[in-house]
Amino acid sequence: MVRVMSAFAAGLAALVCAATAAQAQNFYAGKTVTIIVSTGGDDSYGYIARAFAQHMPRYIPGQPTMIVKAMPGAGNVLATNHLYNIAPKDGTTIGTINNAIPLHQVLDGRGVKYDASKFNWLGSTGTYNSVAYIWHTAGIKTIQDVMSKEVILGGTGAGSSIVIYPTVMNNVLGTKFKIVLGYKSVSEINIAMERGEVQARTGSYADLQSEHQDWLDQKKVVLLTQIGSKPDKAIPAGVPLVVDLAKTEEQRQILKLIASPIGLGRPYLAPPDVDKDRVSLLRKAFAETMADKAFLADMAKLRIDVDPVSGDEIARNVADTIGASPEIVAKAKAAMGEGASQ
Repeated sequence: MVRVMSAFAAGLAALVCAATAAQAQNFYAGKTVTIIVSTGGDDSYGYIARAFAQHMPRYIPGQPTMIVKAMPGAGNVLATNHLYNIAPKDGTTIGTINNAIPLHQVLDGRGVKYDASKFNWLGSTGTYNSVAYIWHTAGIKTIQDVMSKEVILGGTGAGSSIVIYPTVMNNVLGTKFKIVLGYKSVSEINIAMERGEVQARTGSYADLQSEHQDWLDQKKVVLLTQIGSKPDKAIPAGVPLVVDLAKTEEQRQILKLIASPIGLGRPYLAPPDVDKDRVSLLRKAFAETMADKAFLADMAKLRIDVDPVSGDEIARNVADTIGASPEIVAKAKAAMGEGASQ
C-alpha cells in the first residue's frame, strides 16, 4: 500500500510540475520581459544585463523577448523604488540594482520607498571588490596622503556605494574626500576625472578593468584602498583593505558593515509579491544562464569574472545587513555624517 501511495504521489507531483511548466509557457509566450538597470547602463551592470537579455530567454518557457531599460537617478534609489512600487508584479519585470541599496535602507534612508528584504532575489553574477582610486596628476600616492590633503571625489546620489564608501572613510578614518554629487552616471564621473573636474572616485575594480584597462596600463590612476571582506586576487598586491585601516575594533565593525554590499556582487531581483512558482522559474533560468557557454564567452570578452551566487544566499546576505545590531547600525549611521555637496 505504501509503494502504491508513493507511486501515486510521485505521479501527482509530475503532473503538477508539468502543469506549472505549461502555465509558465502559456504566460511568457509572446511577452516581453524588461530588465531595469539602476545605473546608467554604461558599466558592468548594463553590460551584463544586455548579455542576459540575449541569452536568458532560451531558459524561460515560452522564450519571451527580453529588453534592457536603464533607470539611473538618486544614487540607484529611483529604479529600486520603481521596482518595489510601480513595476508589474507578474514576472515580466526584473531588475539589477547597485549592491549598496540594502545598506542605504539601513544607514541613510533618503528617498527610500522600499524594503529590500521583500524583494525576490534571483541571484548574482558574483562578488567583486570595490576600489578607491585617484587620477595620477593629483599628487596622491597612498590612502594616508588623503588624510592630510583634500581630494575632490565625484558621486551620483546618496544611495550609491560610490558615495557611501568615501563618506564613511571620511568620518571613521579621517580621509579628506570632498564629495561632489549630481553626476547622472559613473561614465560622467569618468569623463569628469579626465577633464580634471574631479580627482577621484570609488567603484568596482572589475568595472575599472572592463571600461578603462588603459588607465591601469598607462598608470593614469592610483589605487588607494579596496573595499571587501577579503583581498581580491585580481587587485594588485599592496592595495590595503579598508577594514585593515581601522585603528579600533569599533571602527573595524563599522567598516565591516559598510563593506557588506560586496557580498551581493551584481544582484538580480524580481519585485515583491510575484507568484512563487514564477520566481522559482526565474531563479532557475538565471542559474542556467550563468552556466551558458555563449553567455560566459561574452563575459570573458568584457573581462568580467562570473562566480554565481544563489538567490537564497543573496536573500540571507540582505537579511543580515538589515538585521545588523542596533549599536553598530547607530555608529555606522553617525559615520555617514554630512560632507557631500550638491
